Amino acid sequence: MASCEKVNNKEVPKFIVQIDLGTYALWNTYGVHGVGDYRIFNRGKQLPSNFPYNVNTYTGYGGVLLIMALDGSTGSYEPQAFDAACPVENKPEVSIGIDASNFEAVCPECKSRFNVLTGMGGPISGIAKTNNYGLRPCKVRSSGNGGYIITSQ
Repeated sequence: MASCEKVNNKEVPKFIVQIDLGTYALWNTYGVHGVGDYRIFNRGKQLPSNFPYNVNTYTGYGGVLLIMALDGSTGSYEPQAFDAACPVENKPEVSIGIDASNFEAVCPECKSRFNVLTGMGGPISGIAKTNNYGLRPCKVRSSGNGGYIITSQ
C-alpha cells in the first residue's frame, strides 16, 4: 500500500517563485518544448547564463526545475516546475540535476531520485523514498501571450 501513502512535498521551505516566460519570444528561447526537455533557473547561480533576470524574478529556495512532463490532473504533457532543492539535504546550494538517460531528478549529495517526468516529483529511491519526501511543486500557468509564468504554489 506504499502507493497510497501521501508524499511530503513541503519539506523544502516555501520561497517565492516568479519567472516570467509569458511572451512567445521568451518561451521560445527559455521554455521547454518536447517531452523530457528541461531547464534549471537559479538566479543566484545565473542559470541560464543569458536569462534576463530582473528585480521581479525569484527562483525559490534552490532554483527551479522546469520540465515538459505529464500533468497528473489533465493526463497530457505540459510544462511542470519544481523547486530544485533536494528535500533530504534541505539546503539551497544542493540542487537536483537530471539524469539524461531516464529523466529522473537526482540529488548529487544523497543520491535520492525523483520522478519528474510522470510522477509529479515523487521519490523513487534513496533517503527521499525512505522518508517519502517529494519535490516542492511550483505553479505553471499559460500567459495567453504564447508563453508561461512560473510562480509559487
